[in-house]
Amino acid sequence: MILYVTRKFIGSVLTVIVISNALGGTTGMLEGRVTDKSSGEPLIGVNILIMGTSFGAATDVEGKYLINNVRAGVYDVRFSMVGYATVVMRRVTILPDLKTRIDVDLSQAAIEMEVVEIRAERPLIQKDLAATAFSISEAKIERLPISGFSEVLSLQPGTTLEGNVRGGRTTEVMYLIDGIPAQDVITGGLGTNLPRSSITGLTVHTGGFDAEYGNAMSGVVNVITKGGSDLHNLSVRYERDGWLPERWHRQQDRFSELELSAGGPMVKRRLFYFTATNVTVTDTRWWQDFSRFFQSPVSQEISGFGKVEYHLNPTFRVSTQVLYSMREWRDYEFSWRFNLNGLPVRSRDALRLSTNISHTLSLHSYYTFSANAFHMRSRINAGSKEELSLLPHEYDFFLRYVTGGDRNWWSDTKQTIYTVKGDFTRHVSAIHLVKIGFELNQYEIYSDLVKYEPQLTYFGKPLVDAPLLNYSNAYSYRPRTGSLFLQDKIQIVEEGSNVSLGIRWDFFDPRAERPTVEFIPVRPNEYTQVVSGNVRARLKHQISPRISLAAPVGPASFFFANFGHYFQFPLFDYLYSGINPATLRSGAKNVSAGNPDLEPERTVMWEVGFKHGVSERVVASATYFRKAIRNQIDSKTLVPFDSKYSGDYGFGSYVNNAEANASGVEFVLHREQHERLTGSLSYTYMMTEGVSEYVGQRMNYEQWGFPLATQSFPLSWDQRHTVKLDADFRLEGDIDVNLIVLYNSARPYTYFPTRDGFSPADTTKVLVPNNRRMDEFVTINLKLTRRFGLDPASKSAIVVYADIRNLLNMKNVKWMDSSGRIGGELGDPGAYHDPRRVRVGLRFEI
Repeated sequence: MILYVTRKFIGSVLTVIVISNALGGTTGMLEGRVTDKSSGEPLIGVNILIMGTSFGAATDVEGKYLINNVRAGVYDVRFSMVGYATVVMRRVTILPDLKTRIDVDLSQAAIEMEVVEIRAERPLIQKDLAATAFSISEAKIERLPISGFSEVLSLQPGTTLEGNVRGGRTTEVMYLIDGIPAQDVITGGLGTNLPRSSITGLTVHTGGFDAEYGNAMSGVVNVITKGGSDLHNLSVRYERDGWLPERWHRQQDRFSELELSAGGPMVKRRLFYFTATNVTVTDTRWWQDFSRFFQSPVSQEISGFGKVEYHLNPTFRVSTQVLYSMREWRDYEFSWRFNLNGLPVRSRDALRLSTNISHTLSLHSYYTFSANAFHMRSRINAGSKEELSLLPHEYDFFLRYVTGGDRNWWSDTKQTIYTVKGDFTRHVSAIHLVKIGFELNQYEIYSDLVKYEPQLTYFGKPLVDAPLLNYSNAYSYRPRTGSLFLQDKIQIVEEGSNVSLGIRWDFFDPRAERPTVEFIPVRPNEYTQVVSGNVRARLKHQISPRISLAAPVGPASFFFANFGHYFQFPLFDYLYSGINPATLRSGAKNVSAGNPDLEPERTVMWEVGFKHGVSERVVASATYFRKAIRNQIDSKTLVPFDSKYSGDYGFGSYVNNAEANASGVEFVLHREQHERLTGSLSYTYMMTEGVSEYVGQRMNYEQWGFPLATQSFPLSWDQRHTVKLDADFRLEGDIDVNLIVLYNSARPYTYFPTRDGFSPADTTKVLVPNNRRMDEFVTINLKLTRRFGLDPASKSAIVVYADIRNLLNMKNVKWMDSSGRIGGELGDPGAYHDPRRVRVGLRFEI
């Protein structure tokens, strides 16, 4: 697969310049002032060097310095001047899109003295950030009990375990890797994986975000990858949960993970490399059932990252990177547990190639230019589609388990995205920064799906005598998108009030035609249809203004507010499925026809917040937010579902007819810069209500004969009260501990009981979704880490850790059926979140 994609892209990628480490959202600034420690006078000509890089500057007549376009990460910074003792500030953190300020006092020295080392402390309040965002460093990621970077999102205030951000759907979050989207544009979600050791940090935006970020309505997760430096490094990590024999320890997933990374100079101060590879195998939580059908492992994945960076001079950098992942796995469904080999195997392969240029023109301006090629292929069923039996499933006497037959699914989906992107940043003055940029995307979308499913009642019982429903479709299109943005940041008072104004313009050309369909009644509840022609889909435009304001309130307090319009283009499956002539002629019934004229989904969001420094190490914040989500995608029926003849065009079509509202308040207490205890405690109260919680909900309910009530209702991720604790502390024996405690109040579910699985117990009752709530959720996760130094000079070490999930083995409910039973009629154990799991790992560092 990788060789195929490489051959496909190598010609196009090498003809363009692509950026990986200098894209918008991946670099920050270092600024400050250097003075004489005795007199307090500014020092002119002090040399500032970010160690391990070619970045540097010298102070001006006011003792000030500024270093632009620094890749986000953690660095040591050296301050030196003849006649003064050299100072090295250790572990200075550079954040994406933000300023890091380091002020230094130098002491006079007549002779050469030892270097004075000082550990840098991040300010508790980032004064140029007028929105809710969280920065997580590489060291913090290593301390957390997580399996992948995407899990960091669920630990932040205002989010759910599944990744809903402040009431939005999970598909409303944009994932970026080095400023470039890593999305599945056909069905949604994260499109690739990334070795954990390749991450130098990430930023999670849950509130307002600048105009350079588009195609996201609820949040942005921006991952910054590592690069090489003048120091060689090597890391090997091995982790598993099966260190004890299975007869003693059956509460495991048969999970094993191996990760290797290395980086360093190829040519000193000129050419650097970094590479990381991860291999993960598991038999999943359901290994005891899987072992009766398949050899181990049932799920395996390899992912990797590589980067080569060339510094032509201190102001001009070129780099190339490759990111890949290959995964193969099998799904598990409890109702299929006696026929698991009837479920098809799945696979997903992804490859991204990029090369970049970043040029600092002067002390006050720099630009980046990029292009990117990303390919992903997803498959369901390893055989050919002609091999599908298209036979109904076999069931037990009570119609509870599938005992025979194969699931009639086959799919081959490919997506290729070519991206060209650039931006220019200019410091108009010491307090005024302007950034402009553009982005163009060319997509190649291909999907071939064969899918036949049994008809089910609302309560999940199969209608064994009814014909299979055909959801098959195939399409191939080449849509385009593009954008321009302008962001203007003005610091009204140095280290004080600031305002940010942004505007973004986006366009989307679906490059498709929509069939004109007429439904003609022939008898009561019988229709025939006529496709009378085609109408070309319109070019869509979207303008998104953004504004934010931040101001100090006294010496230790800070106020901020922001307002913005945000948008997201529809997933391509909602645009194109079922509208090409081949599908129209195939006789597909119940296919949800795509609509290439769908409008972008839109959110109007604002938030106001207040932060107060309780002490030198503790800050408290309170934030109120409100979101109005409009133009959400749902579906509408085209003909009644009891029609004897629905026509080739199917039963329904995707439309922009859903909406939702979310509002809430967040309280956060944060403690930093303490050797023994750091972390945060947050409480969120939030309400999320809408008229549809997933695409196709209305059409499905009408198919089952239960029209939805017209009122809005709590969405399934509406957890009113949420408490999160994230604490880092050190025990005796130098054992570092990270403790995560997650609590949320009961989530809603739909109570609409049945006695026989075919009809409601009360036929006069109107179905109102999510009219009851399940049990509350609480879990404790823990990670214990002990570092053993081997060689202080080389900083080599062995790290031993234990990662414990659900420490108390709590039985947290994930879902209930319409009769109020956990796990439904079968008592499906998958209705509970994962039980306790313990993984033990070793990491060797040089």
